[in-house]
Amino acid sequence: MKKKRLAKGMAICLAGMTVLALLACGGREKSQNLIISQNKDQKVVNLFGPMEKSKPDAENTARNAFDRTVEIAEEKLGLLVEYRTYTAENYEERTYDDVALDRVRNDMDDLYLLNPDTIQILGGEERLLDLSELACCDNLREVVKTANTVNGKLVAIPQEVVAHGLFVNKDMFDRYGLALPETPQDLLECCRVFQENGIEVPIGANRWWLENFVLAQAYADLYNGGNTQAEIEALNSGESKYSDYMRPGFTFLQELIDLGYIDAKTAYTYEAIEGEGPDFLAQKTPIVMAYWGAANTETAYGNPDFELQVIGFPSSRGPMPVVSVTGYGIGVGAKHLEDAKQVMEVLLSDEALQLYAETNQVISPSQNVEVDCVPALQPLYDRIKENVYVLGSNAGMKVEQWGNTCLIVRELLNGATVEECMQRFDRLQEESLRE
Repeated sequence: MKKKRLAKGMAICLAGMTVLALLACGGREKSQNLIISQNKDQKVVNLFGPMEKSKPDAENTARNAFDRTVEIAEEKLGLLVEYRTYTAENYEERTYDDVALDRVRNDMDDLYLLNPDTIQILGGEERLLDLSELACCDNLREVVKTANTVNGKLVAIPQEVVAHGLFVNKDMFDRYGLALPETPQDLLECCRVFQENGIEVPIGANRWWLENFVLAQAYADLYNGGNTQAEIEALNSGESKYSDYMRPGFTFLQELIDLGYIDAKTAYTYEAIEGEGPDFLAQKTPIVMAYWGAANTETAYGNPDFELQVIGFPSSRGPMPVVSVTGYGIGVGAKHLEDAKQVMEVLLSDEALQLYAETNQVISPSQNVEVDCVPALQPLYDRIKENVYVLGSNAGMKVEQWGNTCLIVRELLNGATVEECMQRFDRLQEESLRE
């Protein structure tokens, strides 16, 4: 279907902030990809994901953190979690998502690590187990439940929550007596002052993440106005139009482009961080956008020569984090269903999530797990702890959000009008209503 084709390939844009970003292409399955247990009497749970078990001395922190939580499950339950691994060389013109869909539909594994659009598809097909019966769900943040609930069923749970924010050079704001922006008008005023003081393009942008500006404005009220489910149902039924929600954000983005605060042509060619990052670190550009982990690592923005602050995107409700959620799901036809549920209970227990969050310095899906974050991230984290956020991906919406919005924003960067972009959303909605 066209909607799914449009969103396909966008998984790397979103899951690039998680372990799924390690792999972006693939194809025909080969039998050597499957690991066979050497002990036939050993209880086994099969996990399909993009990564193999890391070696004890491996340097990949994310894999080590996950492996350590798996080891907790294996020890507590007396079983073995076998990794069935997606590796690009074993596939041919098929993405990780393509392969995951095929494996779930054919009950080839027990546990699966899934991207948001895949969660949405499989949840709609009722191929994923409703996890709400698990005890660990009692501790989940509402953002996780909202993002991964399809037709009233919680079908996937992550080990971390990824938040996007506006990364700002606070020293440059202080230099010109500017408060950090909270609303769209605040941001326009800050950019005006920067430009008047010789900063030609105040916002460094890339072709992946400008949709955050749109999503923050489009859904600030939907997610924070106390009527979330009713508004989503109205969108899914066609009573409300996605384009009506999106129009203010696209109009604002077009204004930023028209005023020269964003260089559309350059942004269209830039990869995330690689393009705009050098100017931001060199203090030539005061504002960029990135995800939570970019402030934790010295390979991105974690060690600048200035005071870094990460805030939410401007909206009518103030700084708005844009949150994306992947997740682990269990196939309804899993061969080792009960064991898989027990593994999930351990992986998503507060004990395991605390270990995972402390190791990776990420936001936990459990409201009981708190991790000290770097000072730069505190403003963003404070909003999320207040349950103030916008979802960049929501499996309960019939029209996939993150990928489609990203692609349509690219059309705006390429010269499409706001109304032409809105027509694209209308067509996507019409297609979803025919399904």
